[in-house]
Amino acid sequence: MAKVKGELYCSFCGRTSREASSLIEGPNQVFICNHCVDSANEIIKSNLSHQESMNFDKKSSLPTPSQMKKQLDDYVIGQDYAKKILSVAVYNHYKRINTHDVTGDLKDVELEKSNILLLGPTGTGKTLLARTLARILNVPFAIADATTITESGYVGDDVESVLLNLVQNADYNEKLAEKGIVYIDEIDKISRKSESTSITRDVSGEGVQQALLKMLEGTRVGIPPKGGRKHPEQSLLYVDTANILFICGGAFVGLEKIIAQRMKSTTIGFSSSLTEELEVNTELLKNVEPDDLNKFGFIPELVGRLPVLTYLDELSDEAMLSILTEPKNALVKQYQKLFMMDKVELEFEEDALLAIVAKAKERKTGARGLRSITEDIMNEIMYDIPDKKNISKCIITKEAVTEKQAPKFEYKTEKIEKPLKNQA
Repeated sequence: MAKVKGELYCSFCGRTSREASSLIEGPNQVFICNHCVDSANEIIKSNLSHQESMNFDKKSSLPTPSQMKKQLDDYVIGQDYAKKILSVAVYNHYKRINTHDVTGDLKDVELEKSNILLLGPTGTGKTLLARTLARILNVPFAIADATTITESGYVGDDVESVLLNLVQNADYNEKLAEKGIVYIDEIDKISRKSESTSITRDVSGEGVQQALLKMLEGTRVGIPPKGGRKHPEQSLLYVDTANILFICGGAFVGLEKIIAQRMKSTTIGFSSSLTEELEVNTELLKNVEPDDLNKFGFIPELVGRLPVLTYLDELSDEAMLSILTEPKNALVKQYQKLFMMDKVELEFEEDALLAIVAKAKERKTGARGLRSITEDIMNEIMYDIPDKKNISKCIITKEAVTEKQAPKFEYKTEKIEKPLKNQA
């Protein structure tokens, strides 16, 4: 649209006074329209949120280890030992990044990064612990799956893809991403496939371990902004991983056998006592040592870059029952909220909850099994409830869990008004 001579227009976007609801005049006959003002406000708010999200310059703004553990208790049941180890490690990591007021002989001492390795059976809360820590600290967080990573040049994701989600979650703010947390799940799946050398390359095992070394320690990594393979003409985002905290987790199935083999006494001779039999279970993970991880299939260089080792206990019946009801985002509370949206009160009997726990223990999938079992029970009920407007309460019984019987219902009592008698 051609501008009429002498007509006022925005110096930023070129909108005329007829296209904008208002024009603000500045010096030297410079104008800005209301659309550009709104856009400028959004940009300023976005930049401020990025700066405030990692404003740990003051010591008071960084939660202490005890404060972190207290907040973790609201979302994760049990696992007190792992919570303490994680809280201290994360506190020291961010204190290392932001504290620069040490004087005297220790002024020039450089603090090294301490990445974390979580060991424990599936469904015990490894991913939930890492995600909750990132929420507490209000830092960018990303989850990567180690099973999809291969060496560069082979079918699969490159190691750099681990950082791509982190940068995307930080709205492509590289400085903010450099203070984030990356959780690498299923890290045990990249163990060395065999001890003996082979003609074929171990592109998803030892090759990935070697590619992760510099990233875990700290290096400048080039990342394709939209993912995929790198090529020479592509513009890359460069991220320094020196201050990124890496938390690696895995079930490490079979590691307990290696630990038990090491812990058994191996005396020989006629006068030697019988070897004490060790019960091989996941509780042996608390005795893990770096040499056990080497025998499991991890190269010593990778184990050395994960100095903080902690384990998660297998969930007991009491812990699984608490997971159903106690945390802020407990499974029962989630379903109660869904039913409340349909103006129906939901109640689980104690025997029903115990039956759900018993089913989950049979499946051996930890807390993950609780949701799948509960979803299977509630699916038919949630299908019918929205159509029944006269139901006020739904009670889940033990029979509804074990035999898939219909739950108990309480109905709304409607007041029936008597018709008035015709007056003569």
